[in-house]
Amino acid sequence: MSKARIFSGVQPSGTPTIGNYIGAMRGFVQLQDEYDATYCVVNQHAITVPQEPKRLKEMTRELAALYLAIGIDPNKSTIFVQSDVPAHTQSAWLILCHTGLGELERMTQYKDKAQKQEAVNAGLLAYPALMVGDIILHDAAYVPVGDDQRQHIELTRNFVDRFNNRYGDVLVKPEGIYPKAGARVMSLQDPMSKMSKSDANERGFVSMLDTPNQITKKIKSAVTDSIGEINYDKEAQPAIANLIEIYANLSDKSTDDIVQAYAGKGYGPFKTDLAELVVSVLEPIQTRYEKLLSSSELDDILHDGAIKANEQANQVLARMNKAIGIGY
Repeated sequence: MSKARIFSGVQPSGTPTIGNYIGAMRGFVQLQDEYDATYCVVNQHAITVPQEPKRLKEMTRELAALYLAIGIDPNKSTIFVQSDVPAHTQSAWLILCHTGLGELERMTQYKDKAQKQEAVNAGLLAYPALMVGDIILHDAAYVPVGDDQRQHIELTRNFVDRFNNRYGDVLVKPEGIYPKAGARVMSLQDPMSKMSKSDANERGFVSMLDTPNQITKKIKSAVTDSIGEINYDKEAQPAIANLIEIYANLSDKSTDDIVQAYAGKGYGPFKTDLAELVVSVLEPIQTRYEKLLSSSELDDILHDGAIKANEQANQVLARMNKAIGIGY
């Protein structure tokens, strides 16, 4: 019996944080054993905002290397770069022609970004159609995404229903796989805000490529409170609760285990041990990452992934074109 297919795409928009790792990336490694997994660096999504060309190329390669470094296995999963598979942008036109303008204008991310930008390009409005194409071209039954992507999953499901109702059973209708409770990591400087790599305060997040010294400084400077006790209380002590969740997610210990282990010890020893834990998790990933970036292995893996992804995507695109009547 063949495994169900999953697809996930990630933009090359800077180095992921430990929040991204705990909330999503680590889960991708686990999912590849349960599903027929396809992971994509969606570099064409990145150009809805201005990019420096040389840096975009570098970030695309760096993100692919990081995904392999955390444990994505090219023998189990397909990993490729979006621009290597032309069917993604080709399908987006077909999708746009079957999607209402109002559907796109209602997308929360479009409305938020449109308010912040002086000049809004058409790509910002249309990019959800490309996202729909990313998913359906790989016959994905499931899509692991963050809670902020629920609207995009619904757009995809609605499109598939509309397309299949009109043309027959052509496309697979996907379901979202959303993060479990406790997987949402908050800022080290503001426990009310999600940890973000775009945070203006660099002490608010730990990058997956931070040095041991940087990691230790950021963890030790994390905000706490005046209570001075290690308790897992998200209401009264949200900052400490956030640090406990990071500890629990990166170790085999429960939040209760951690609270008991540091009872009466104060914040200092706890932060020191947490910093050492984060370093111990990230160092082997960073070593593998550096090795991949400086060898041809990464390019070989992405080349092979592109061949597999093109074969799959072209089959679905051909089904769509035939159904619509494109061709002669």
